Amino acid sequence: MIQAQAEEIAIQAFAWLSEQESLLPVFLAASGASAGDLHRLLASTRGPDEAFLLAVLDFILMRDETVIACATEIERMPEALLQAQMVLSGAAQMHWT
Repeated sequence: MIQAQAEEIAIQAFAWLSEQESLLPVFLAASGASAGDLHRLLASTRGPDEAFLLAVLDFILMRDETVIACATEIERMPEALLQAQMVLSGAAQMHWT
């Protein structure tokens, strides 16, 4: 997966998360972001930065149920969320050999 694909998946996940009434407050509390921050990011032509997108994916990947719900809604395989997180974090570039 390339960077642009990872960012696209993360943006889709962010859009999904922003519509989740039960999860969004938990994400805001965990990330330190405010509702105003989210509105600015959604309205921005540049969109959220890579660090914020990584925080979204990290949050979603914490629970299997959340991964499955998000992946289903954005029409991706659940593994795609993990792959996107790895690319954005740089972990996809690590080699342990």
